[in-house]
Amino acid sequence: QVQLVESGGGSVQPGGSLRLSCAASGSSFSIAAMGWYRQTPGKERELVATITTRGDINYADSVKGRFTISRDNPKNTMYLQMNSLKPEDTAVYYCNAKAYSGSGYWGQGTQVTVSS
Repeated sequence: QVQLVESGGGSVQPGGSLRLSCAASGSSFSIAAMGWYRQTPGKERELVATITTRGDINYADSVKGRFTISRDNPKNTMYLQMNSLKPEDTAVYYCNAKAYSGSGYWGQGTQVTVSS
């Protein structure tokens, strides 16, 4: 089992920045990849960015050039640096971990609100 705890959400004006963190505990050695997803009411959860243990990274087109995903493997922590935030980035952001076994885990989510 893997437990994920997100932090760092909040409210910011358009153009501002936030950094999200996701700390993994439990069987974190079993994690092959981690990622950030987001969801707004009435919409499906969508991928924001993913990163593997090897450091392979993938971004959604909507965040390329503005968001940076990173991972501190010794600390079992993943980050999402979000710059040049837009109102359409407003969502609940979820941390996800995929184990080598194929099992998936989700954090509880953290709210990000971009508004003037």
